[in-house]
Amino acid sequence: MSLDYLPIFLNLKQQPCLIIGGGAVAARKADLFIQAGAVVDVIAPELGNEMNFHLEHDKINWHPVKFSVLWLEQLESLGGIPQPKLVISATDDQAVNLAVYAYCQQKGIPVNVADQTKYCDFILPAIVNRNPVIIAVSTGGRSPVLARVIKARLETLVPAGYGRLANLLGQYRDQVKATISTLVGRKLFWENLLSGLFVDKVATSNDTKEAEQLLVQALAEHNVVGQQTTGEVYLIGAGPGDPDLMTFKGLRLLQQADVVLYDRLVAPEILDMARREAERIYVGKKDKHHAVPQQDISQMMVDLAKQGKKVARLKGGDPYIFGRGAEEAELLVENNIPYQVVPGITAAAGCSAYAGFPLTHRDYAQSVALVTGHQQAGAAGIDYARLAQSGDTMVFYMGIKNAQKIQSGLMEHGLSPQTPVAIIENGTKANQRVSISQLDGLVSMIEAEVIKPPALIIVGEVISVREKLTPGGQHD
Repeated sequence: MSLDYLPIFLNLKQQPCLIIGGGAVAARKADLFIQAGAVVDVIAPELGNEMNFHLEHDKINWHPVKFSVLWLEQLESLGGIPQPKLVISATDDQAVNLAVYAYCQQKGIPVNVADQTKYCDFILPAIVNRNPVIIAVSTGGRSPVLARVIKARLETLVPAGYGRLANLLGQYRDQVKATISTLVGRKLFWENLLSGLFVDKVATSNDTKEAEQLLVQALAEHNVVGQQTTGEVYLIGAGPGDPDLMTFKGLRLLQQADVVLYDRLVAPEILDMARREAERIYVGKKDKHHAVPQQDISQMMVDLAKQGKKVARLKGGDPYIFGRGAEEAELLVENNIPYQVVPGITAAAGCSAYAGFPLTHRDYAQSVALVTGHQQAGAAGIDYARLAQSGDTMVFYMGIKNAQKIQSGLMEHGLSPQTPVAIIENGTKANQRVSISQLDGLVSMIEAEVIKPPALIIVGEVISVREKLTPGGQHD
């Protein structure tokens, strides 16, 4: 595929650059030159506020005249202004813009006439600045807005700490080269390092000291083919269902994984975000049927990591809220397996928001209780007396089969039978269904509407707020 423009990065430190124009557009162009360390001359009869700001902070040299080739050549001949490396013309006077373009063409100076690509030798792209990491996005002048949209997405995908990361890598580049003699070996070493915990320590946690320790350890463990002896595990919360609720960090680590262990409630769209080459292993559970016992899942993660693989353990919701993530992490620690926990949006927060009501409200509820209603956890063992008197919004996970015990347990301990109840099936997904009743009608509603798991039961006065909120905010 051909290129309309060759993307290239120029070193402009202490290099002369020229801006024609003193308005807002010219000031934004000048700002880029200033950030790049250039010596910036501005030719304009008047300066707007933004350009005046640059002048007041001694960032530019201002020549308060209208551009003319004769004046500029005379000034150059007297040594008042050197021939520029780059020129930008950003004025409202097309005659001036064309004169600048013609002058630059004659002199062989690259020129950019703002918003007129046919008079541009170069284009200033949208920039994601993580100095020294710089990402430039251009549409060849066809749609600057699209370039900015792409830039905005990249801003969310590339943490601000990538500049620190690049600087740290630069410090160890010679040491790695001295330790690993082959180009292939060094390439594999860097690829392994940059797809693991090391990146997170530097780029998102700003823990440079620990990151350096990981780098030194990785270099010491590195064998002749450039592989590390131990992989790592990512315990990733995939959220309640809607793939758009996956966190950026979770997505980044998922796309680095060699193996993905996933639960029944993980949306297929999220699973599709993994690398095409990644092995996918289903370890889901549902009532009275576990595809893989929990202890086997935990051991599988250990075994895969010891093979040097990066393992993503994808869980619906949040791994530390009824996700048994802590049990898995314990075994990883016992076996000295590096791991990361990526929180996910838990079902309580995601489903209630998509159903159109909050979990707390200053007029109804100041606290929330997250309760497992699963049969194995013993719905009969729940402290219904405390819950009934607490004023909490109660969220029962996996409680459909024990709805009768939940209903009777709360009412027997004094909770009003008229307390609002919501059941949210397939929360946050396209087929979400929200059913509203009162506590004394919970079981009959489940039977009448044939409600089946996965579904969340929410009990509390705050549900009544739903009627006050705009219908456009509801997803049922």
